[in-house]
Amino acid sequence: MNQKSNVIVKPELCKACGLCIEFCPKKVLSKGKAISGMGYEFTVYYGEGCIGCGTCFYVCPEPGAIAVVRDEQKNVECGVWSDFSH
Repeated sequence: MNQKSNVIVKPELCKACGLCIEFCPKKVLSKGKAISGMGYEFTVYYGEGCIGCGTCFYVCPEPGAIAVVRDEQKNVECGVWSDFSH
């Protein structure tokens, strides 16, 4: 897992349950201060430290709310999406 990894959260799908924050082994996710259209303070990733393990993806109960993208140049993703866009 030495590739550069990035976490992408879709604010409109995140329900702020906090599971991704709690279970992230590197603690690189946190509760944001912005409010989504659904009224939740959605999870944010501030852009460094992700090891690409995919734990956040696997513990998230909301399909499509979070993705881990590894090696962006090749667009290889951890998860099930091929069309996940920011």
